[in-house]
Amino acid sequence: MRLTTKGRYAVTAMLDLALHAQHGPVSLADISERQGISLSYLEQLFAKLRRGNLVTSVRGPGGGYQLSRDMQGIQVAQVIDAVNESVDATRCQGLGDCHSGDTCLTHHLWCDLSQQIHEFLSGISLADLVTRREVQEVAQRQDQRRCSTNARAPRLDKIEASAVE
Repeated sequence: MRLTTKGRYAVTAMLDLALHAQHGPVSLADISERQGISLSYLEQLFAKLRRGNLVTSVRGPGGGYQLSRDMQGIQVAQVIDAVNESVDATRCQGLGDCHSGDTCLTHHLWCDLSQQIHEFLSGISLADLVTRREVQEVAQRQDQRRCSTNARAPRLDKIEASAVE
């Protein structure tokens, strides 16, 4: 079974968005910083997530992205599907040409497994993940790390003020 980084990153970014949704729109730069995903890659993913009606964008100062509906109504499988990713256990991408152009002996087994994985992920919402204790702990650690990094960074207004003096 193979789930590429596109699917993993999309789920990670959507979970980050869900975790921080109570503060209003979330910028991709903030998600990028917390999750270590490049900003340009997030922009590509969120364009697909927006087309999949999973997120909406908010323009202007304080803008960013927000979930397009309640997090209980967004399943992990929908996120993976929105970025054109599949959870496929076959080597032939389900085409059935895995054995010299024909179906191999185990093709249907791996197709069944792929279907089971998709059904499993369809049963898990972002809200289910947000309420998990271990997810909360990781999010809290990431937020604390970000706050301590920002506290150590010199403030531009202080640097500019000292440069003028």
